[in-house]
Amino acid sequence: MLADSVGGGRCRGRKRSAAVGEPDSSGRGRSSTPSTQIRSKNAEADEEEDQSEKKFRKCEKSGCPATYPVCFASASDRCAKNSYTSRWYHLSCGEHFCNECFDHYYRSHKDGYETFSTWKRVWTSNGKSEPSLKAFMADQQLPYWVQCTRTDCGKWRQLSKETGLTLALASSYRCGMKLNTIKIEGCGACSQPEDGRVAGVTDSWWHSMLILPPLFKDSLASPFLSAYYPDCVGMSPSASPNTQRCAAQPHVSGLSPCFQPFYQPNECGKALCVRPDMMELDELYEFPEFSRDPTMYLALRNLVLAAWHRDCKEVLTAQKCAPHVIVRGLVRVRCVQELDRVLCFMTRKGLINTGALQVSRPLLPLSQHSKVLVIGAGAAGLAAARQLRNFGMQVVVLEARERIGGRVWDDVSMGVPVGRGAQILNGCVNNPIALMCEQLGLRMHKLGVRCELIQEGGHMTDSAVDKRMDFHFNAVLDAVSEWRKDQSQCQDLPLGEKIQEVYKTFLQESGLHFTELEEKVFHFHLSNLEYACGNTLDQVSARSWDHNECFAQFSGDHTLLPGGYELVLHKLAQGLDIRLKTAVQCVEYSGEGVKLTCTNGSQWTAQKVLVTVPLALLQKNIIQFNPALPDRKLKAIHSLGAGVIEKIALQFSHRFWDSKIQGADYFGHVPPCPERRGLFSVFYDLCPQGKECVLMSVITGEALALVRDLQDSQVVDLCMDVLKKLFQEEEVPDPVKYFVTHWSRDPWSQMSYSFVKTGGSGEAYDIIAEDVQGKLFFAGEATNRHFPQTVTGAYLSGVREASKITAM
Repeated sequence: MLADSVGGGRCRGRKRSAAVGEPDSSGRGRSSTPSTQIRSKNAEADEEEDQSEKKFRKCEKSGCPATYPVCFASASDRCAKNSYTSRWYHLSCGEHFCNECFDHYYRSHKDGYETFSTWKRVWTSNGKSEPSLKAFMADQQLPYWVQCTRTDCGKWRQLSKETGLTLALASSYRCGMKLNTIKIEGCGACSQPEDGRVAGVTDSWWHSMLILPPLFKDSLASPFLSAYYPDCVGMSPSASPNTQRCAAQPHVSGLSPCFQPFYQPNECGKALCVRPDMMELDELYEFPEFSRDPTMYLALRNLVLAAWHRDCKEVLTAQKCAPHVIVRGLVRVRCVQELDRVLCFMTRKGLINTGALQVSRPLLPLSQHSKVLVIGAGAAGLAAARQLRNFGMQVVVLEARERIGGRVWDDVSMGVPVGRGAQILNGCVNNPIALMCEQLGLRMHKLGVRCELIQEGGHMTDSAVDKRMDFHFNAVLDAVSEWRKDQSQCQDLPLGEKIQEVYKTFLQESGLHFTELEEKVFHFHLSNLEYACGNTLDQVSARSWDHNECFAQFSGDHTLLPGGYELVLHKLAQGLDIRLKTAVQCVEYSGEGVKLTCTNGSQWTAQKVLVTVPLALLQKNIIQFNPALPDRKLKAIHSLGAGVIEKIALQFSHRFWDSKIQGADYFGHVPPCPERRGLFSVFYDLCPQGKECVLMSVITGEALALVRDLQDSQVVDLCMDVLKKLFQEEEVPDPVKYFVTHWSRDPWSQMSYSFVKTGGSGEAYDIIAEDVQGKLFFAGEATNRHFPQTVTGAYLSGVREASKITAM
């Protein structure tokens, strides 16, 4: 009779005669019948099966596919290797250690206990996370993985546990490399298959099965973040020096002081800074998988930001960043894979790979290369065009003028560049203009704080008087700020009216009486306020005149660009397709795309159009939109004001002003009466330490009405009259050269910069910035709620819209 198949392939033999004298279960001898023999055989088979199952044990982590785990540690002589252990400890899908190796480090009588204890002391002294044995194994015992640098290979290889990973090794490793002699065996080793575990790392579920987040060793971000607990910002406490933490800005060797990409603890209000221990809202939107535990993203983002600010003159790529990702285990494979996503996101947002970079290949892997038309070659238009072209899009810029730059226009006829428009950079820390100066090697001159106030008659104003009136002036503005907290938009008042009301109330209630000179100095400060607002105070909103101050602003020194802004903008324009003398008069966007018609008869079509013309041109319908722009946008456009200031520059044969203010960057002119405040209120020395003798001044507020109908020579006569009264003791020569600006009459500007009119609000900037139907986009200083009125704000608005266009 054939044997029956039983259980796991074991066979039961033929029935045979009972053997005499075999012991029964009680030990007594008995005769065995066929049925009892079969039961005995089955019991033996079950025992064999139990012994076989004890040779292996699955990982008990729910969802882990490891049926036969292998211990990576091999620390104990009794290490289970790939055999049975009473418990497997899961670090990731593909990385486990056995209970015997756990005991080797965890039990006080074992050889590895001291090693674990030493690590634990370092970890607790530097970090905040729990110094568990799993953390120790991940930080100290997991083997490193490294990628072959051959372009035709790129396979991942696991190093031996004893082999450390360095920047040099990660940058040069090739399959088959003998690490002790750094000898390359040849490319034959690349033909060896990649470890199967690597393929699993790319799956979306792999990250969710990771027990501990990756903490980088020797991160480039480490010098920037010495005030933080390392494990809170994606770095390993065991690889960080035990230093006293302070909130002061750390000094990073070789780094420009203008680069401060990270907030320090308890620091706030600094523009273009990120919290190294927290994801921003747009980052959470882009990377929702890191919302529960952002450590991996923070580690990568912080490293990338640090790498970019260490060298902003070259494109930052994944190939440059990957060798700096030093972390043990398969998670390094995942981190390097995520680098591409992080770099693309940060590039698109203009956080890295921005500014005046010239690229040889597209920075982003765009699925489609749309054509974009940009109207206007000012700072906003050039910024957007440069970004979009670097991303890989086809871009054409249409400019009405015969030059680029818009309201940036430098005059070089006086031996030193003089900005007819912008020339001063307000706050250089993290300012993208400062970044481009660093990229181009352009010098920035720090403006000093000294500003002597000179009265007509030549007397120097006592600094105590200036400080006293500056204090009272700021106290008045503080009172206005308190008043507006309880006021709705419909209860708004003109800023000038509210200031006078608060000022009079203060004098009545305090009983103070200011001298005639103090009143004049007060009006000097009012003229500076009109300079900042770009208009007379009777039109400026008392509720919203400084609406952007609730946002983080650029800190640091105010600087002058001795070479002018044009050097920066011309570098931005390099290589772009810019059509000058091409004024757009009609924008038709009713169809699938957008069609532009220009005054020279040319027509242009594109999928998307970016409008960067000044606010005044939108208000006066210089460009016709068909269909008309949404009512919401039109209302916002007209709720802002188109401010105007004018400038005058004078070149002299010698520096007659040095007798009073030598070495100062500027000096103030105390107005003789309220009606003449703003008429040459401040004079800038454009070459205080040099040989050139050039003064530049401004005309603001109500003083603009005094010069509106005058010839340039008559305006110069007014200015010379003021200078002769300020320096009566000197022989003030006639100017060798001069110019006077006329921005209010410039057909393609008709303004200087925007302000919020009475009854308006800062929200208008955001509304003007809104796109229309995903086809029309808007940029310019009047679309930047955070940084209006500045070249920086215009530039950043262009970067913002380039990011928006690319994302769509």
